[in-house]
Amino acid sequence: METLPLTPDELLSTTRAVRKRLDLTRPVPREVLEECLSLAQQAPSGSNSQPWHFLLVTDPAKRAALAEIYRVGWRAYSAASHMPAGADPSQRSAWQRVRASAQYLADHMHEVPVLVLPCIRGRTDGQPAASQAGTWASIIPAAWSFMLAARARGLGTAWTSLHLQGEKEAADLLGIPYDEVMQAALIPVAYTMGTAFKPGPRTPLDTMVHWDNWSA
Repeated sequence: METLPLTPDELLSTTRAVRKRLDLTRPVPREVLEECLSLAQQAPSGSNSQPWHFLLVTDPAKRAALAEIYRVGWRAYSAASHMPAGADPSQRSAWQRVRASAQYLADHMHEVPVLVLPCIRGRTDGQPAASQAGTWASIIPAAWSFMLAARARGLGTAWTSLHLQGEKEAADLLGIPYDEVMQAALIPVAYTMGTAFKPGPRTPLDTMVHWDNWSA
């Protein structure tokens, strides 16, 4: 599979959360997904054990059911989410764009050709932060590597987690052993309409970077 002519810096700075620009009509070949998964296997994980799995959902009926679980989570989140107080006009505009984009994805999730669930063995419910950190640090790098590999092949992705409010229902739908395996995310995957993406706006480094001391 040919890849886009992106430098490493371009790949890292233009792998965006894609929602409205997902091509909902174009199938994604299995061999392309397997290339991305093979690269994801090279990601680091705790103790190099790689206790993780990827479940890819392409069956239309299962995609529709999983999308409805996601929409339940989205509706709850949307009802509780409000524009930050004191936002200036540019911040309000950005908030409204993101919200409209997220609503679009929720409305069309069932049409996305592939829904990917990164999963990891072992549940951390109620465990200390240190235990949770080690577990998530094993699955998140692999999922991000998958998303980078997808971008390099002209595919768009978005990290979502709202379906996890119905994680048990999703597990029952897909045959995931809920007591043994956690779902980390729900990643829609499709070719993008156009392949040019720009780096997103970010605050200056000095608003978020600290040297030697939090107050520095």
